[in-house]
Amino acid sequence: MKRFWVVGGEYSDTSFTSFAPGKVEIRLGPYGSYDEALKAWSGRAWATVDDAHSRYSIVTEESDTGAAPATRYWVVGGEYADATFTVPAPGKTLERLGPFATQEQAQKAWAGRAWATVDDAMCRYRIEIEQTTGS
Repeated sequence: MKRFWVVGGEYSDTSFTSFAPGKVEIRLGPYGSYDEALKAWSGRAWATVDDAHSRYSIVTEESDTGAAPATRYWVVGGEYADATFTVPAPGKTLERLGPFATQEQAQKAWAGRAWATVDDAMCRYRIEIEQTTGS
């Protein structure tokens, strides 16, 4: 059974590799579905939209079988209905590119999609991190 978490917080810089001094990882959940986690992620992301050092991702957790966690990266986004960036535009579905084995690979794919849609204010892409255990 999969569970979904929203994880992130305030980082020391925009490389998003270490938390700001005195800050710790925030972990919301678990959520029983991706859609529930997406709603929580959206709320958290919008609450920190003006802070370039804050980032949140959705993490997937599979049932624990004792296997080492695997991390995969996805680029998710597309054209949205409005500037809340929570609902796809009418007749559109969000793209889900990946999985990518490294954050650097996902960053390159994200940059390609972001630059391809730079002139469309209703398009937005993000990187989601999926950590799984089990098979």
